Amino acid sequence: MTNTPLSADVLVIGWGLAGLVAASEALDAGKQVILIDQEPRTNLGGQAWWSFGGLFFIDSPEQRRMGIKDSLELATQDWLGTAGFDRPEDEWPRRWAEAYLQFAAGEKRSWLRERGVGFFPVVGWAERGGYGALGPGNSVPRFHITWGTGPGIVAPFAARVEQGEREGRITILPRHRVTDLVVTDGAVTGARGAILVSSGSERGEVSSREEIGDFEISVSATIVCSGGIGGNHDMVRAAWPERLGTPPAHMLTGVPAYVDGSMHPVAEAAGARLVNGDRMWHYVEGITNWDPIWPSHGIRILPGPSSLWLDATGARLPVPLFPGFDTLGTLAHLRTTGHDHSWFVTSRQIVEKEFALSGSEQNPDLTGKDVGLLLKSRLAKGPTGPVQAFLDEGEDFIVENDLESLLEQMSNHPGGEALDIDRVRREVIARDLEMENEFTKDSQIGMLRSMRGYRGDRLIRTAAPHRLQDPAAGPLVAVKLHVLTRKSLGGINTDLDGRALREDGSPIDGLFAAGEASGFGGGGVHGYRALEGTFLGGCLFSGRQAGRAAAG
Repeated sequence: MTNTPLSADVLVIGWGLAGLVAASEALDAGKQVILIDQEPRTNLGGQAWWSFGGLFFIDSPEQRRMGIKDSLELATQDWLGTAGFDRPEDEWPRRWAEAYLQFAAGEKRSWLRERGVGFFPVVGWAERGGYGALGPGNSVPRFHITWGTGPGIVAPFAARVEQGEREGRITILPRHRVTDLVVTDGAVTGARGAILVSSGSERGEVSSREEIGDFEISVSATIVCSGGIGGNHDMVRAAWPERLGTPPAHMLTGVPAYVDGSMHPVAEAAGARLVNGDRMWHYVEGITNWDPIWPSHGIRILPGPSSLWLDATGARLPVPLFPGFDTLGTLAHLRTTGHDHSWFVTSRQIVEKEFALSGSEQNPDLTGKDVGLLLKSRLAKGPTGPVQAFLDEGEDFIVENDLESLLEQMSNHPGGEALDIDRVRREVIARDLEMENEFTKDSQIGMLRSMRGYRGDRLIRTAAPHRLQDPAAGPLVAVKLHVLTRKSLGGINTDLDGRALREDGSPIDGLFAAGEASGFGGGGVHGYRALEGTFLGGCLFSGRQAGRAAAG
């Protein structure tokens, strides 16, 4: 079956955050839009819907109220020190970084506030670095949590698109999978592909790929907003760079299966240049979801700085690879150990104060905008409900009242045979001895004491320093950690208007890209590493740029 060809001014492929923003901008410019996605409509909002909703701002009112002194100059120093741009193909990514930093320091917050987006008042401190001032990491807290988390940031753009649909100015087509971009005299003039069988799958669940027909769409401009490759482990392993060691044999998946990279070869076949495919962002604090939604579903612990981090053999990770400091530095180190997992050894008191779980569904207080539940879960004694569920049900969690019992259970756990139990015991005892004074030679303990100088950390994020074996802080907790796939940092090379570029650097008429499909701008706005809170922001900014340019 082949449907009647459709036509419009602008086609947007992918209805994640970047696609919704691009479609909204095209609607606001008065264009007729078609928005398509391979998934059922239950997935409108894509990967962003599942996110914690973190956004990167510079010198925001929230920062100033928390006593944080930030500036565009400091943020630029941090971004460039983190990105490490060093390739000829980084020309456009660096320009995107400079433009995005201006956006984050300027109208980004007011633009979102105009659309009804609010923010949790306490600013988080992610990717703390721990190296010199010119090295990677955030010098100050910049992680602003959206009030409503991922659904809260998706909502205004989804509402704008749905309003356009009611007005008859946008056609939304689920279950449409693009297999080819139509190229006419060197310009992209639309797309064709397969119509998939209708699916009743809930949000995030795997849907059928059975084809029931074909489609073709003719437009003046096409915007690719199809996401990255994190749900496709074969593509992740194929792109895995030597600098990060060998790819893990076992990984958890931090994104739904539809994040499959299927549009990358389609765009390349139409002439688009793909760059920086070896740059990627995966977490090392992944835990197996006890209540999974998609295959190999993992959740990331967003850790505070206090837990003792050991590799699979029981050796403590080197300075400054502490929890929450350097994601990719830690990943690269752990890939040298010959094992796919590592361990936190910690206390219940640290878990209560410092363990947050990434994902909208793991934060019902923030996602549901429930102030009462927020006060109860974040400030009252005890872990949040979702964290407690993992303590009770999670296969990666071990809880014991004393160190020897904990060590026995760790050694009996899958993967525990690699542990040198005597080494683990020595590491715990040595750390606890360093807690006797307010000063210390232990860099991690010195850093966590420093972190509590920030009011936000002291209030809700960093536990008071204590011995892991202190009975008042117990019981003891061990957590087995896995590599968790997440983001592609490379993608379709674009100019600052989001126009897809050929190998020779010339733009392809009619073809644009935004969001993760474009490396969040330019083919890799983050370079080698990210500062966190910058993925959703990259979708917002690149989607806005591409939507406006495609409608121009």
